[in-house]
Amino acid sequence: MTSVQHPSTPPTHTTIPEAEIFAAHEGGKLSVGVTRPIETTRDLSIAYTPGVAQVSRGIAADPQLATSHTWASRLVAVVSDGTAVLGLGDIGASASLPVMEGKSALFKTFADLNSIPIVLNTTDTDEIVETLVRIAPSFGAVNLEDISAPRCFELERRLIEALDMPVMHDDQHGTAVVVLAALLGGSTVVGKDLAGLRVVISGSGSAGVAVAEILLATGITDVIVIDSKGTLHPDRADLTGVKRDLAARTNPRGIAGGTREALRDADVFVGVSSSKLPEEHAAGMAEDAIILALSNPDPEIMPEVAANYAAVIATGRSDFPNQINNVLAFPGIFRGALDAGARRITLAMKLAAARAIADLAAPDLAADRIVPSALDPRVAPAVAAAVMAAVDAE
Repeated sequence: MTSVQHPSTPPTHTTIPEAEIFAAHEGGKLSVGVTRPIETTRDLSIAYTPGVAQVSRGIAADPQLATSHTWASRLVAVVSDGTAVLGLGDIGASASLPVMEGKSALFKTFADLNSIPIVLNTTDTDEIVETLVRIAPSFGAVNLEDISAPRCFELERRLIEALDMPVMHDDQHGTAVVVLAALLGGSTVVGKDLAGLRVVISGSGSAGVAVAEILLATGITDVIVIDSKGTLHPDRADLTGVKRDLAARTNPRGIAGGTREALRDADVFVGVSSSKLPEEHAAGMAEDAIILALSNPDPEIMPEVAANYAAVIATGRSDFPNQINNVLAFPGIFRGALDAGARRITLAMKLAAARAIADLAAPDLAADRIVPSALDPRVAPAVAAAVMAAVDAE
């Protein structure tokens, strides 16, 4: 048994009827509104012709006016090719659109940012880059979403180089930020030093790689990443370029094998793949362990089972305590970047965002509350402020 007391009240599960879900999505989840009413001839003359021509001429003479006199600088493009949607996989552009609409709804709800879903009927990286470069005058930031690895790494890198605006693949960096925030809180609850944690990450896709990178940047040195064939280590001959680079900077004890071997005496399990965590493997973890089983809708290990071996348990679901959800991160990150006029989203901004999230949970930190609620209205403003401060410090 672990020494940290577990919550006495078990989580409740709520099943939402399918008919209610489909009804809520009927007609889509977004609409376009106007910032000023058009009710009179004068209103029409100002909003459209002839008045609008003066603004267009002004922007043609001074392109910077587009920042203040159009919505482009405050508009986030939510972009996907539908190849890695939630836990559904490669379901295509059209089927991904409800998810992208939902993402846009979250941007508006939590950060008061306008956004527009853009789903593309191509998986060709060159075509996606070319498309976004051509329509770039229409928006001020790009949120990449649900794009399969390893293509997502090259796509993000090339867009950052090609576009003079914030670009972030949320499946990578949003996940990494909230995982770091959870470990800042969780390590405090169990009384362990963050930098000294032994961390095992199950999943070497977009989320797993980004989580590993941010933990290494924080000073955690004992990080092991596992893919479908076992732990990443330099002796494996089957690694991609991304995995080979990661293997060279992780797994300092040279652990070979799978989750059983990697989790022996580990302090933290981070699940960001569809693989299951066998109970007997979890049993080998260190005392007062932390399990973040983040796969949706089915965690790698159910919380009631994980509770036998871990002091702190989190999932990606809203019907369990400690929901580790990207909505804690991305609205505030983009809001802060746009408010600061940043042209890039940097590591310093992501680290600041994680600390801001953790700080909100700190006053009443507990084993079942290592991060604030995803619905906490303080989160996005706090993250935005931290991101802006990080921009000013650079």
